[in-house]
Amino acid sequence: MSAELLLNVTPSETRVALIENGVLQEMHLERIGNRGIVGNIYLGKVSRVLPGMQAAFINIGLEKAAFLHASDIVSNNTIDEPVEGATEKHAPDIRELVHEGQYIMVQVVKDPLGTKGARLTTDITIPSRYLVFMPAAKHVGVSQRIESEEERNRLKQCVAKHNDDTGSFIVRTAAEGAGEDELEQDAKFLKKLWSKILKKKKKSRKEVIIHEDLTLAFRIIRDFVGADLERVRVDSKFTFQQLKAFTEEFVPALSELLEYYPGERPIFDLFDVENEIQRALNRKVELKSGGYLIIDQTEAMTTVDVNTGAFVGHRNLEETIFNTNIEATQAIARQLRLRNLGGIIIIDFIDMNNEDHQRRVLHSLDHALAKDRTKTNIHGFSALGLVEMTRKRTRESLEHILCSECPICQGRGNLKTVETVCYEILREIVRVNRAYDADKFVVYCAPLVSEALINDEYHNLAELEVFIGKLIKIQTESLYNQEQFDVVMM
Repeated sequence: MSAELLLNVTPSETRVALIENGVLQEMHLERIGNRGIVGNIYLGKVSRVLPGMQAAFINIGLEKAAFLHASDIVSNNTIDEPVEGATEKHAPDIRELVHEGQYIMVQVVKDPLGTKGARLTTDITIPSRYLVFMPAAKHVGVSQRIESEEERNRLKQCVAKHNDDTGSFIVRTAAEGAGEDELEQDAKFLKKLWSKILKKKKKSRKEVIIHEDLTLAFRIIRDFVGADLERVRVDSKFTFQQLKAFTEEFVPALSELLEYYPGERPIFDLFDVENEIQRALNRKVELKSGGYLIIDQTEAMTTVDVNTGAFVGHRNLEETIFNTNIEATQAIARQLRLRNLGGIIIIDFIDMNNEDHQRRVLHSLDHALAKDRTKTNIHGFSALGLVEMTRKRTRESLEHILCSECPICQGRGNLKTVETVCYEILREIVRVNRAYDADKFVVYCAPLVSEALINDEYHNLAELEVFIGKLIKIQTESLYNQEQFDVVMM
């Protein structure tokens, strides 16, 4: 499988596209005015303790107070890779852990999402190329993605000698095959960085950011170490030079893959990325066979509905349904990555009575999701025939970054019909007439509603005039949306 990264850098934003076999698979975006804060370390002040929720709100200097759960104060497993020996601990009462007015060092593990503030942990982790430093921890962990037992033991022995009272390390997947000198260099770098963080914390007397994570371009390079990349193309010469210096010092393996793209044609046009982004904002996703998906993202969960559409198959209905569902698993896995959909995901495959077909569809979905670097869990078919799964969510989805709520429908996705609005207007006139004494009424409304009142609803309007004994005048307001109207007394 061929894969490459495209970095489109402008003064206002950085966009990164992961292309696999010529197809866009992942999209990362960071705007200067709205940078993600996952990984940042803050000195925060406890503003409120909620025993009923076993949580506290922490002021870290952002617009919304951040959220710290009791389990995140004692958790030892906040890194983004599966780790050997990670265990769950029972969290004590939140009132025993923090109190209002207390200053506490915390790290962001989830960006603010919608109306929710950032999610925090006190279990600080600082990643580098090969290692993750965990202050105050005593054991050495190794990523489960390193399968060789001999290599795991070697890495443990190399890293264990750098453990001391300041903390311990977790060995990342990228460390497989790394030499002892490289691991030692990473360990020294992380300890030095931690020392600087502690010094800044001691000097601080209020809510302040103590350590800021790398910008998107550098994080992508750091996180894709070990990935099977053919090249990394950057369309900004200044960013290219920065990344070249960064990779030569920390990630030599990727330094040779970096390529400056000076072409006049926009870099995202090479693989039709701009059009793919636009398609990723649509509800409907067409399948090659003629079937399609309907993807709806809500506050509580994301739902995916699979339909056969124009696909009629070649043998029988059962085979048609099975083939459509199999094709849908590949498309669903790609859309989850591309749109960065997280949390609870419910998939409504076309109903299958054959248990072997169900098992093969689940296996196909699991295999397709294996390429996803974000953790996913598939819980199988429910009693209603729905597939329930979860995908770890640490940042906003592509839709939430690029779009905002419709000011007309307030996110409902539909408008009241012209007929409905007309009847609301008639009811409002009756209500106002009973409450106030007026000689006549003027109704200001949208063009389509005005036209309907004057034509289709003329008889109802005339009957109302007779009923209340007052004149009703209709006034068209071209700037009003379909649901907007005003009843004015004269």
